[in-house]
Amino acid sequence: MCILVFISLITIVSNLLGEDWPGWRGPNGNGEWHGPELNKELKGVGLERVWKKSLHPGYSGVTGSKGRIYTMDRPPVKEFGETERVLCLDADTGETQWEYIYKSVYGKLDYGKGPRSSLAISSSVVYGLGAMGHTFALDASTGRKIWFRDMLKEENCTLPYWGFSGTPEIIGSEVLLHLGSQNWGSVLALDVKSGKTLWGTGEDKKAGYAPPLQIKRPESHQLICWGPNKIMGLPMRGGDEIWSIPYEVKYGVSITKPIFEENIALVCGYWNGSRAIRIDENTGKGSLLWSEEESLRGLMAQPLYRDGICYLLDRSQGLTAFVLATGKILWRDEHRLTLADRNPHASLVWINKAKGDALSLNAEGELVYLNLNPKGYLEYWREQVIGETWAHPAYINDRVYARDDRSIQCWRLPLKQ
Repeated sequence: MCILVFISLITIVSNLLGEDWPGWRGPNGNGEWHGPELNKELKGVGLERVWKKSLHPGYSGVTGSKGRIYTMDRPPVKEFGETERVLCLDADTGETQWEYIYKSVYGKLDYGKGPRSSLAISSSVVYGLGAMGHTFALDASTGRKIWFRDMLKEENCTLPYWGFSGTPEIIGSEVLLHLGSQNWGSVLALDVKSGKTLWGTGEDKKAGYAPPLQIKRPESHQLICWGPNKIMGLPMRGGDEIWSIPYEVKYGVSITKPIFEENIALVCGYWNGSRAIRIDENTGKGSLLWSEEESLRGLMAQPLYRDGICYLLDRSQGLTAFVLATGKILWRDEHRLTLADRNPHASLVWINKAKGDALSLNAEGELVYLNLNPKGYLEYWREQVIGETWAHPAYINDRVYARDDRSIQCWRLPLKQ
C-alpha cells in the first residue's frame, strides 16, 4: 500500500511540473512545452523571484537540464580581453557551478555585445556555437572541454553580417551547424564525440542565422534549411539538394527557424515576407504554395502553429493570426503583446497547446500568459521579470529563467491549485 501511495505521489508531482529545457525553443525545438497548469490571475504581489545572478552582455538564450542552467555572455574586454564565456548555474540557487572562457576576437562585428546562440544539452554534454564560429563540446557537470574547433578558419565558413547564431542541432551521434562552409556546404555535421566533420550539404555558401529543421516522413528524411539566398530541402548524410526555392533576403537576415505542418514548410522574413512551400508526400520535393511580401513579415520570433492557424509577430503590425494553407489573415493584436518598434520581438511558447495557452517574453522583459485562438488574443496576466532583452528564456518545472545584459533571474510560475 505504501509503495502504491508513493508512486501515486510521484505521478501527481510529475504532472504538476514541466519538462526540462535542454535546447533553444524547448525540449523538441518547436516552441512547445508541456508545462504545469497556471493560475489565470496573479494574486498578492505577483510572481515570486527565486534568485538573481549578475551576468555580462549577450543575446544567448537560456537552457537547462538536470538541475543546471546554462547561457553564454561576453566578459568586459578591458578586464578579460576578447573572450566569450559559457556559464553553468545551479537551477535552485543561481550559484555558479563552472565557467568556460575562450578567446574570441569580434573586430568590427555589428551588435557585438556578446554571443548569440543558445547552448544545447544532450547526454550530459553541452554543445555551443560562438558569434565568430567557435564550436565546442563541454562536460555538462564540470565544464571540462571535450573538443573545441574554430570553424571560420578550419572549414572556410562565411561569417554572417551579425555573426553566427544558429544553435547546434543534436541528431543522434551528430551535431548539425548552419555555417555556410565553402568546403562542405550550408550545413555541416560533426561527430558528437570528437567534433570531426562528417559531411555537409546545401549550395547556399552563406550562413543563415537559424538552425536547419529536421523532418522525418516515410518517403523523405530531410532538412529544411533557410539560407540568405534560398530555402532548401537537404538530404541527411550529405548529397545534392532535394529541392530549393529562390529567396534572396536583404543583409542575409534568414533568422527564424522554419516550421513544418500539414506538409507545408513556412519561413517568415523581415524585408521580403513569408513563403509557404508544399512538400510532396510521394517525392519529398518542395514547390511554392503562396508568398506574401507586405502583410506577413516576421523578424526573430518563430511563429506558433495550432489547428491550421499560425501566430506570428509581424514586424509592423504586431501579433498576427493567419491560415497556414492560404496566408489569409484572421486578426492582429494592435501591438498589445509587445510595443511597436523598429525591431519588435517576443518569444512565443505553447504551455498547453490543446487549449491554446501560451507564454511569451517580450522585448520589454515582460512575461505574458495568454491564449491564442482563431477569434483573437486573450491575455490573462503579465509581469516584469527582466530588463529589455532579445534572449529566449527557459521554462523548467514550475519556473522561468530569463536574462538581459546585466543579470539572469529565476521566477516561480503561479500554479493552479
